[in-house]
Order: sequence, then structure tokens, then C-alpha cells
Amino acid sequence: MSAILLGASAVRELARQLGIRPSKRLGQNFVVEHGTLRRIASGAALTGADVVLEVGPGLGSLTLALLEAGAARIVAVEIDPVLASALPSTLADHAGDLAARVTVLNADALAVTAADLGEADPTVLVANLPYNVAVPVLLHLLPAVPSLSRGLIMVQAEVADRLCAAPGSRVYGAPSVKLAWYATAKPAGTVPRTVFWPVPNVDSKLVEFTVHAPPAPTPRSEVFAAIDAAFGQRRKTLRAALAGWAGSAPEAERLLRAAGIDPRARGESLTVAQFAALAAQRTI
Repeated sequence: MSAILLGASAVRELARQLGIRPSKRLGQNFVVEHGTLRRIASGAALTGADVVLEVGPGLGSLTLALLEAGAARIVAVEIDPVLASALPSTLADHAGDLAARVTVLNADALAVTAADLGEADPTVLVANLPYNVAVPVLLHLLPAVPSLSRGLIMVQAEVADRLCAAPGSRVYGAPSVKLAWYATAKPAGTVPRTVFWPVPNVDSKLVEFTVHAPPAPTPRSEVFAAIDAAFGQRRKTLRAALAGWAGSAPEAERLLRAAGIDPRARGESLTVAQFAALAAQRTI
């Protein structure tokens, strides 16, 4: 049996049977359009060796599309206990024996570790990430699950633009730099709000990323502290914005000059490698 995808009526009926009212707090907006689901599953470019980590499978719409696309194994992390308990039955009804390829974990993705996933060792993250926690979830999972090598995620359009922004862009900020520490990201298309139930107030976009080694041996915590300080007061020059982080404005200027950075620059002009070079000066 091949997977039978869920449409709008099937999603609504499943929700009714489970007594589910989509939660804004949990960012529950379910994709109900088959073309979008297949587009995401195809864009993940799964191979027979890939293990998919799916965050927020909900009622199973994208999970079924991934099975249809040939996913050999999926670990689906769902925070809602009602949805998590119902998902295996839904997959069995709509995908038959293919449902055995899916392991459902009732857990908060913000707290999941590689140990929680057992021997799965996911290689690719494919997810419709809840709008309210998309960036924290992504930045948690990349270090927490080091087996991940790439991903394709759907997030709020504004968030996608920030994640993919380059230095100098108006929307370049802390999420842009922090993701760049872990991976190279690029836009992968727009998703209209009309493919969701309930319909959200914003459009979504797809972001594709490929994991790479950190740009420097400097401890990540030191680099991220410098990033947070720089963008915490992004309208100020780095000399002023980093004064608290460095201990004083003169010390911030000394560290910046030692790293080859103009103290009059602002955070949005720096690459992740430059932030790493700056943080390294503080550890010398």
C-alpha cells in the first residue's frame, strides 16, 4: 500500500474525532494541500540512507507525504500528547505497512537530545515549524542532534528572510549569524497561507540548509554572547553596543581593533567569521 495523503476534509474530520481545536499557542496550522506537501517531500531529496527528523507532525499530513516520497525512516517529534498518541493509527490507516517506518516521540523539540532519539541518528530535518518557536527549535536541534547534515523547513516568511539574510541586509540579525555558525541557508520557495487550516495571518517560506563545520575553534558560547550583545543595541556602533560584553567601551574598541574590525561599524555588517574572530580576542 502506498501512502494516501490527507486533504482538507480528512484533516478536519480527524481533528473533530480527536476533539482538537488548532492551538495558536502551539502554532498548529495544518497543511491541507497535496501539491504543497509533495513539493516539500520532494525538495528534501531523500535517499535510502536518510533518516528524517520531523518536528510537529500534527495529524500526519507531511509525514504521509514523506513516506510517499520514499522515506526509509522517520522520527516524528510531537509535543501535543493527543496528536502524538493518534498519529500511529492515522499512519497505519493511510499508509499501511509503511507506518512501521515512523517512530513517534511525544516530546518538546526544544528539549530533545540525541539520546532521546535512540539509535535513529537523523540525517535530515524536514518540518513545518511552529511560527512562535521556529528559530529556537532550529538553533537547539542543530547542536543537540549532530548527525543532522541538512534540512528543509517551512517557517513564517519574515523568519525565513532573517535566517537566509546576508551581512548588510536590513533583516540580518542574531538568527542569521547564529544559523550561519552551523549551516549555509538559502531560500527554497514561498508557501501561501491558503494551503493551511486554519489559515494563518502570514505567508510561509521554505528554507534549505546544509550543515558545515564551525568557522572557528572559538567556543560557541563566547561567539553567541558577542552576537547577542551586538544586536541587542543594533543601532549603536559596535564600540558602544559591546561595552557591557567587553567590560567597557575602550576595552570593546581594543578587542575590535585586535580582530581587524572597525569599532564604528555595526553588528549587521559583520560575518559569523568576524564575530568568531572578535570573541577569540576575549579568550586570549
